[in-house]
Amino acid sequence: MLSLHTNAAALTAQNSVGGTQKALSTSMTRLGTGYRVNSAMDDAAGLQIATRLSAQTRGMAVAQRNTQNGISMMQTAEGAFTEITNIVLRMKDLATEASNGASNASDKTAMKAEYDQLGLELTNIMTNTKFGGQALLTGGTLATAGGVTFQIGADAAETMVVNTSANFTTLTTAVTALNAGDISTAANAAITLAETTITAVGTLRSQIGAASNRLDHVYNNLANMKTNTEQARGRIMDVDYASETANMTSKQMLMQAGTSMLKQSSSMSQLVMSLMQ
Repeated sequence: MLSLHTNAAALTAQNSVGGTQKALSTSMTRLGTGYRVNSAMDDAAGLQIATRLSAQTRGMAVAQRNTQNGISMMQTAEGAFTEITNIVLRMKDLATEASNGASNASDKTAMKAEYDQLGLELTNIMTNTKFGGQALLTGGTLATAGGVTFQIGADAAETMVVNTSANFTTLTTAVTALNAGDISTAANAAITLAETTITAVGTLRSQIGAASNRLDHVYNNLANMKTNTEQARGRIMDVDYASETANMTSKQMLMQAGTSMLKQSSSMSQLVMSLMQ
């Protein structure tokens, strides 16, 4: 039907051009941002899943830093215990030498002077070893009754508790007794005290080493989970440039065709006018 009021071809072409323009705009937005999902309208369920995956990856990234900081803290304590071990070994040497009958009073006085100084340094290390300004040994993290808790995952329940308080108390008792020893009068007893202290240090160092190894494995596992989770999020959110470019090209061609047909549809009105001439 020829009509001046209603041009069905023009209306159809106009509607097609509008839909194609909307699809073309979506493709250009995706190619411009690099994301397939730029709003909830693009993929409501996908955006929800991707947001949850993003929260998980961010949490795991922070947990990785937590584990590294935990390892650094343990290594700081381990360094202190290494030096404590060296000091106690030297104190044991002095006690062993002083217990020998070949050592005279002057020798023992000189040995005692060094022994006492080493004891003071033991106390200094135990008191002033810190990590980030926080005491680690005496009165610090490793001496805390409830232990130290590390957040090793994105969820609140993913924690790791390292409780060295019992072994630390044993070490503190042994160090106190060792420092109170007098190798000028009871050198032989000081040997036993030194051996007890060495055993206590070794026990504590092994516990810290085991915790550090676990944190290292936690870090590796977090890295693996984070990588795979990020890949899953990428599959939801990231645009496939090859596919979307082809889609945009198709929409551009349809846009050109629709615009051309919209222009041609105006000739229908001219046909009506020709009948009236």
